[in-house]
Amino acid sequence: MHPMLNIAVRAARNAGKVIVRTFEQTDKVEVDLKGQNDLVTNIDREAESIIIDTIKNAYPEHSIIGEETGVVSGEDDSYQWIIDPLDGTTNFVKGIPHFAVSIALKVNGKLDQAVVFDPIRGELFTASRGKGAQLNGMRIRVNKAKELSGAVLATGFPFKQKQHMNAFMEMFKAMFTKTADMRRAGSAALDLAYVAAGRVDGYFELGLKPWDSAAGELLVIEAGGLVTDFRGGAEQSKTGNIIAASPKLVKEMVKDVRPFLGDAIR
Repeated sequence: MHPMLNIAVRAARNAGKVIVRTFEQTDKVEVDLKGQNDLVTNIDREAESIIIDTIKNAYPEHSIIGEETGVVSGEDDSYQWIIDPLDGTTNFVKGIPHFAVSIALKVNGKLDQAVVFDPIRGELFTASRGKGAQLNGMRIRVNKAKELSGAVLATGFPFKQKQHMNAFMEMFKAMFTKTADMRRAGSAALDLAYVAAGRVDGYFELGLKPWDSAAGELLVIEAGGLVTDFRGGAEQSKTGNIIAASPKLVKEMVKDVRPFLGDAIR
């Protein structure tokens, strides 16, 4: 295992211990509203602090971008960690056991290492650039679906950007009529990890932040998949709009999404 991936795994497991312990003691969870339909808990903050401490102890010169903390500067910005301590906070708060710790590392602007850790199931998804993707140490691959017929897609509703709901529903309908089914589970990181593991055939969502998708994106790529924006380009980290699947299925999904794009959704 790459030494920096090893640190990411350690950080994810350390955070996961806190999350699981508190998940079973809901009276210790303090919930705040940091934006419209956007929850944060004391556990998000504690888990993020643990991740940052673990990374900084090993690589004090690296910079970090955290969902709750923001930017933590370092002397060497060519190494940038992108972390979401608890992706699926609403599930966590509601007692739904489906959430994950997401940690990615960019080196000179390119995704290099990734961890998505589901502490409830004990599932550790990892990837290193050019080295493939694994689930608990076993190689994983995306499904080689070529068309939407028979496919199962994952998605997420734009609950923080409800002004885009009509456009999203048109995209949803265009693909749903062709697929076997759709899933909306509440964690973008796990949705992408499930694409990488072949559990779902594809995934699309709009309005994501880098910490939601960075680790999952590398997982999909290293599992043989393709990740694009809604136009089929490579601007997903800027637009927040993402499609992930096998290369041929991505092309089919882009065809169904494109008619509903505009100035507000790119």
